[in-house]
Amino acid sequence: MPEQFRALQGFRDILPDEQPYWRYFEQVATEVATLFGYRRIDTPLLEETAVFRRTSGESSDIVTKEMYTFDDRPDKEGRRQSITLRPEATASVMRAYIEHGMFKLPQPVKLFYLDMAMFRRERPQAGRYRQHHQFGCEAIGEEDPALDAEIIGLLHELFTRLGLKHIRASINSIGDQNCRPQYVELLKEYYRPLLDDCCDDCKVRYTKNPLRMLDCKDPRDQAKIAAAPKISEHLCEACQAHFDAVKQYLTAYGVPYVHDPLIVRGLDYYTRTVFEFTNEKDKLAINGGGRYDGLAELLGGPHTPGIGFGLGIERIINEMKRQGIEPPPERSTEVFVVYFDRKPELKQAAVEITAQLRHAGLKTEMSYGDRSRKAQLKQANNSHASYAVLIMEDELTRNAVILKNMQAEESDLESKQVEVDRSQLVDHLTQTLNQGQ
Repeated sequence: MPEQFRALQGFRDILPDEQPYWRYFEQVATEVATLFGYRRIDTPLLEETAVFRRTSGESSDIVTKEMYTFDDRPDKEGRRQSITLRPEATASVMRAYIEHGMFKLPQPVKLFYLDMAMFRRERPQAGRYRQHHQFGCEAIGEEDPALDAEIIGLLHELFTRLGLKHIRASINSIGDQNCRPQYVELLKEYYRPLLDDCCDDCKVRYTKNPLRMLDCKDPRDQAKIAAAPKISEHLCEACQAHFDAVKQYLTAYGVPYVHDPLIVRGLDYYTRTVFEFTNEKDKLAINGGGRYDGLAELLGGPHTPGIGFGLGIERIINEMKRQGIEPPPERSTEVFVVYFDRKPELKQAAVEITAQLRHAGLKTEMSYGDRSRKAQLKQANNSHASYAVLIMEDELTRNAVILKNMQAEESDLESKQVEVDRSQLVDHLTQTLNQGQ
């Protein structure tokens, strides 16, 4: 037998039965983002590798372990360009902002992306796959703390409209170029005598980016992290004022939050406000984001503050299922067309009527494969259609069909089946279906 192929590990098919969750999420996310004044942007799947190396940081897990990177075909001069499948969206959006001169527009420029595929060459985990999809928002060109609160408030509004329960925001400030260097030296001083007992990743991070040691998930390092000095206790005056204002504005948005001094995020470009949303019951992380006031400069643009988040759609859908939240039901079949003989002219009429009803906006199905009358009626019943159009030879000679109400009682034969002229079928069905709503 030929080899049976399967999806690659960490990649999966999104089957029709799961699509209603995706469509429902897309609808709600678009409504909320639009309500908050964000406009959609889509960026290419591939970027120059340097876009992510410069922004995420050479020591980040994304760059060192997780990117799908390869050399493109050589150009006319024989040079090969290193390109990468998009592992995250913020750098791509900022690249587009700079490339297309959006800094000339009224600021902030508020953008959202939806269903953007991300690729991480990592161990697949709950709610995130090697190919996963994200919804995210980026507000670029303004450092006002009210914008930080808006972004977090937008997420809270999204989760509320989806019906998710027990979701809470955790926030922190990781300072800026004025106060973070002093804190990093303090952190290194704390970890220096403990380094031999740290995991291998933390030993590397100690040299390349000590702040990431606080984001370590290795159990042996958790006690060290808990006892480490907190960056929020070493902020400069400007960063402290910014953080205080964010908390004040979050109260105005009605967002329940806690200050978690151990949130640092995993990418180099974050500054000041960082945040996560978690399920309070099991502490499961839902998503994260933060401010990135130095990102544009890394990509060759002018100093441009910004804040945003990325949200894994698979992870949210899994959370919806865990909480028993179901999307609205799909539109059911309204009409099923049945032809009562295997004669070509009856099937031709069935195809014509099916097309006519679909053109009129009625969700219509018909039987295929020249099934028997009994099999077609069984199929019509199983489709849960409201009406069946029965095409029979005698009625067809009068240019008419039989319209059968599939929901009527068997004893009510008068309302269950009526003859309708083909020229009146669309109007008759449309009016009848509208009356039944």
